[in-house]
Amino acid sequence: MSTSTATIDLETRPLGRPGFTRGLIRLELRRLARNRRTLVFTLVFPVAMLLIVNGSIPAGQQSMGPGVIANVGAYLMVSMALYGVVMAATSGGAAVAVERASGWSRQLRLTPLSATSFILLKIAVAIALSALALGATFGAAAALGIPHLSPGSWVASALIILAGSFVFAAFGLFVGYLVPSENVMQFVGPILAVLGFLGGLFQGQVDTSTVMGQVQSYSPIYGLSQIAHWPLTLTTAGTHAAFDGWWVVNLLGWGLLFTAGAVWRFRTDTARA
Repeated sequence: MSTSTATIDLETRPLGRPGFTRGLIRLELRRLARNRRTLVFTLVFPVAMLLIVNGSIPAGQQSMGPGVIANVGAYLMVSMALYGVVMAATSGGAAVAVERASGWSRQLRLTPLSATSFILLKIAVAIALSALALGATFGAAAALGIPHLSPGSWVASALIILAGSFVFAAFGLFVGYLVPSENVMQFVGPILAVLGFLGGLFQGQVDTSTVMGQVQSYSPIYGLSQIAHWPLTLTTAGTHAAFDGWWVVNLLGWGLLFTAGAVWRFRTDTARA
């Protein structure tokens, strides 16, 4: 009896916010790990795209400019890793649509878990899945010798991508509360493809001197993409290209908007119970 009680106490011990427990966190991670479709699109697809696109670029066209250490392969690696992380974070958040249909969200409403705590929990779990997507793409690229990149640029880009994934975890949650479960991924997939194009993941740097470039600079992926690629501009002289503060404003602005939207929709959904 004492062993059973100790186990229950451990599982229900709060971790700093109302409703957070170790057992709940482990359960959420296992739920994501069982979604094979999500794992394929977040772990396999970005690596495959990296290999296909990089393989089509001749060796003589890999330079990113005079004195720049990084090559085109490094740029593609960051772009595909970022796309995989965006897919992983959004899918992890959007899974709430399925949970609503299955009754899991209703069960959570019977616990002390607050709206803010629930959103933070989902974002944290989605970021964990994002770390797997990031590691898969960076790891495959490193193993195949695709990127030419300084160690500092490796670390900086990886940390920026991972930190910025919270924006799309919140976006996934927001969409998950708006779209029926059977349609959520069909709805999210094309949107992310369009946002990836607007953010400059598939066609290179965005030219903000054009009207189209100005429109792109307000898209959700733009800020994170520009910041994540910025470490790649390091030259042999130790200098970087100019850093634009608008990138940070773009990233934080969309993050706050999506998080507020997700909290609002969670509270609205809870009020209907």
